[in-house]
Amino acid sequence: MESSRIAERIRQLAASATLAMSQKSSELRAAGVDVVNLSVGEPDFATPLHIKEAAKKAIDDNFTHYSPVAGYPGLREAVAEKLRKENHAGYEAAQVVVSTGAKQALSNVVLAVVNPGDEVIIPVPAWVSYVEMVKLAEGKSVLVPAGIEQGFKITPAQLEAAITDRTRLIMLCSPSNPSGAVYSREELRGLVEVLKRYPQVTVLSDEIYEHINYTPEGHVSMAEFPEIADRLVIVNGVSKAYAMTGWRIGYMAGPLEIAKATTKLQGQTTSGTCSIAQKAAEAAYRGPQDCVEEMCQAFRRRRDLIVRLAREIPGLKLDEPQGAFYIFPEISAFLGKSYTVTAPDGTETVSVIRTDADLAMYLLEVAHVATVAGSAFCMPGYLRLSYAAADALLTEAMRRIREALARLA
Repeated sequence: MESSRIAERIRQLAASATLAMSQKSSELRAAGVDVVNLSVGEPDFATPLHIKEAAKKAIDDNFTHYSPVAGYPGLREAVAEKLRKENHAGYEAAQVVVSTGAKQALSNVVLAVVNPGDEVIIPVPAWVSYVEMVKLAEGKSVLVPAGIEQGFKITPAQLEAAITDRTRLIMLCSPSNPSGAVYSREELRGLVEVLKRYPQVTVLSDEIYEHINYTPEGHVSMAEFPEIADRLVIVNGVSKAYAMTGWRIGYMAGPLEIAKATTKLQGQTTSGTCSIAQKAAEAAYRGPQDCVEEMCQAFRRRRDLIVRLAREIPGLKLDEPQGAFYIFPEISAFLGKSYTVTAPDGTETVSVIRTDADLAMYLLEVAHVATVAGSAFCMPGYLRLSYAAADALLTEAMRRIREALARLA
């Protein structure tokens, strides 16, 4: 029984399904099981050398003391310059707040703008933490579903229908985790045409996967639409584009009042983030960018590989992702199927795959491949597989999955 000393807000909070599955795969590995982990959203590349050298220099230069709550001025200006150059955004350094990863930046913004009872529109499938962040802010998540039949992208009509007098925020993500869907300029324009009629709605655009984009058009930032500039918050970071997940550097850029509010909040929670990591991030933004393109091309090749292998598995239904490094196949053909487990004493037990979570656990225990159930992303009936892994591992993982799925009766 859970202790009564634990606050209700924590009792109601769901554990991160992606981290939980990664932990289970690590435990199996520690027990000697050869597990291929496709559950975690982490590039397998090493951080580029010039970024690591900048971190070493920062240590030698004694950047080892408390950093400003909102981040070093040099990094904030580098972010503002990047936004102006790449995203056509008119943010000044004062409007940028550096946090311990994009996850903290997202959480800070939600806590800063959402009051108890406020509604937050979240297109689903959505990253596992969005709903939980809204829950911590005592807001109400309004989920707008967009399944495989519509390319995992909501329509302007769906958005219009979801907005009420209590709508305070919408959380968008393109390229998307978990689906890899990418909104085109015209698709975003359609959403903006709706949003401009509702000035009370703050727009939070999670663009952490912007540089992992395979479309001819490339990334289109919400910052390119001046109609919503006065209430737009961009969240991004260095984790995905520069293979810097462990450095924990993300940021928000938005209206000055929201920047000040998130700084105030961060000042009472974590204060400024790691000084060394900030200097490394500044080098990432100011240094050569060829490493970003090289990693994107590797992800594109892996995307093509895993899509081809997935489409060879009978029963999987797949929409080819246009960004990020995930596939999100629909797996309803396997629900209701069963398999037999034989105990050491010879006793046989028949287990039935009733949910996507059951299938994810079956693949972990039988195929020794870690995936994440679609229900964790508010979209039951799907699985998320990360292809941020070497080609040989992806090929082996898909072979195991194919054989395990073929065993289901």
